[in-house]
Order: sequence, then C-alpha cells, then structure tokens
Amino acid sequence: MWYDAGMDLDLKNKTHGELEQILSGFGAREYLADYMFSFIHGRNVVSVDEITPLSKALRAKMRDAGYFISRLEVVERFDDPDGTVKFLFAAGDGTRFESVVLTEERQERGEQQVRRTVCVSCQAGCRMGCAFCATGQLKFGRNLTAGEIADQVNQARAACGKISNVVYMGMGEPFDNYENVLRSIAIVNDRGGLGIGQRHITVSTCGICEGIERFAGEHLQVRLAVSLHGATDAVRERIMGVARRYPLKRVMGAVKEYQRQSGRRVTFEYCMIRDVNDSAADAEAMARLLKGVDAAVNLIEFNPHEGCTFTGSSRGAIQRFREVLERSGVETVIRYRRGRAIKAACGQLGARQV
Repeated sequence: MWYDAGMDLDLKNKTHGELEQILSGFGAREYLADYMFSFIHGRNVVSVDEITPLSKALRAKMRDAGYFISRLEVVERFDDPDGTVKFLFAAGDGTRFESVVLTEERQERGEQQVRRTVCVSCQAGCRMGCAFCATGQLKFGRNLTAGEIADQVNQARAACGKISNVVYMGMGEPFDNYENVLRSIAIVNDRGGLGIGQRHITVSTCGICEGIERFAGEHLQVRLAVSLHGATDAVRERIMGVARRYPLKRVMGAVKEYQRQSGRRVTFEYCMIRDVNDSAADAEAMARLLKGVDAAVNLIEFNPHEGCTFTGSSRGAIQRFREVLERSGVETVIRYRRGRAIKAACGQLGARQV
C-alpha cells in the first residue's frame, strides 16, 4: 500500500520528520515538532488546540488547513481473572478491532518487576484464512492506519500503565499492511512519544515471503516471528490457506535470507492441535526443518472458538513435542493459555463477531 503523507491530514499518522515538514510549510520552527509529537503520543491529546506550545495563530492555521488528531474509541473493555485485558476499539469510520494487554510479574535483581505487553492489530479482519484462528473467519474490513495501530499502544498505556513490549500478533497479517506497520513502528519507537525500543517490538507473519525479504532490508532491531503451525506442506496446508502460495521451502529460504542480512534469531510460532500437528513424527519433522537455523520455538496451546472443529493437544503431548525440539538444540517455550475467559487468547480475537 503506497502512502502519500501529503494527502493525509491526521497528525497521529505522522512521523517526527513529517511533522517537521508540516511546520516548515507554515513557516514555523521545525523544533516545535518535538512538542507536537510528545503531546500527540505522550500526552494523548485529541485536538490541535491542545498543543499549547504552538502559538494560537499557528494552531488556527493548521486547523483551517484541515489537520486533526484521530483517536480510537474504547467500545468495551474485558478483564480476565488472570490479569489479561482486552479492548474492543472503534475507529472514526466505525471500523472495529481488538487488542490485548498481557501483564507479567517477576522477580529481577531482588525487586518485583511488572512487564506489560500489548498485542496490537494491524487490520480489521484478515485475508489469510487460517483455520484455527477466529480472525481468519471474519470478512476482511480494511487495513489500519499507522496512527490507529500506534493509538492502540497509547490507549493501553493510559488504561493499564507503562507498556514494556509491543507485539504485532493481533488481528490481521502485518506484511499484508506493510507500509502502515513500518510507519507505526517508527512512531511507537520514537523517544518523543512512547519510546519503546525496537528490540521490545515483535512483528509476526504467517509466512509472507516478500514481506520477510523486504523486512530484512530495513535493517531494524525489531524481532521477527513466523507462524508455521506445521513442519510439512501437507500439514501446514490443512491449517493455513496461505501455505499453498508459500510452501515451506520458500518460507525457510526467506527466513535464511533475513538471517543472512540481519544476523538475528527468528521465533517460530506453532499452535498445538490434537491429531493434526502434534505427533512425534511432527516434532521430528520440525527439528529437521529448523536444522541450521538460528531459531526459537513457541508452542502455543490451541484456543477453541465457535466455528472451529479443532481440539487442543494435551499438555503431555505438548511437553513431549518440546523435548524432541530441545534434544535437537532448539530453544523451545510453551505458551500456556492467557485470556481465554474473555476470548483474548491466541487465535480468539474476533471470536465474538464470528
């Protein structure tokens, strides 16, 4: 999707450099962009008039030119007993989508630390059609703008507190909305606003090879995760429609090219589905597939939703799968269910609409 910054009047979509260009066009000092960006993404203001470091005359000129600051509406908030929070957002045109905040408390250096991760959506609905995912069963709405993606983080921080990590693992395929995702990363990372470090940002793809290869050329410190969910093409095609377009040989070739350019480890997501992809043979195939790749694997418990006939693997089967991978030298973590009571777990976003 091509982006024309000159046609977009929503200041929340603008990078720091673009705000400087706008100010220059009004004959104003570019350093005022520092204030604009921090007021928009730090203080979460909702109108140009609230950016008080700008003169009244400048604010009036910008307002008359049509510039505005969008803001998502929180339609509903859901709280799970395990501490997970889900938000149903509405954009200005009524488009609805969800995002999730996961809170983890742990001891570090003798002190109790709280880490909050916000799982953001980049599309309303999804075109990929993964069989285990509720979002994939929804009709695709549209791509979200960079401002709408970034504002999910703004709203999460305002409601829940400081955000430590951002993962692009909500509704939609990030590399199907490449430009807006990259712009939102620049906005979320900017120290003038949220200032979330690139190494604390993860982009997850279901295996859009052109996106992986292009992402390699960005030379970012952002983490990459690839959803496999199957170690052979036959298994993967049963679970993921996109697998017919991108067979595993092509996906792994893109991953290796990414690692050649970036030198970064890749995380592979694997949803454990009973009698589909959780056998000992599946685990051995996964170990062979990842041989020679700097990889980590997240084994994810399947989360049921209406319209899906899959059943989750037993915890014993998940543990045995993990043991096979670890014996082959692959670092493996089991991601147990979080947020299931509010349909906020992996694969459940959009389940209420389904």
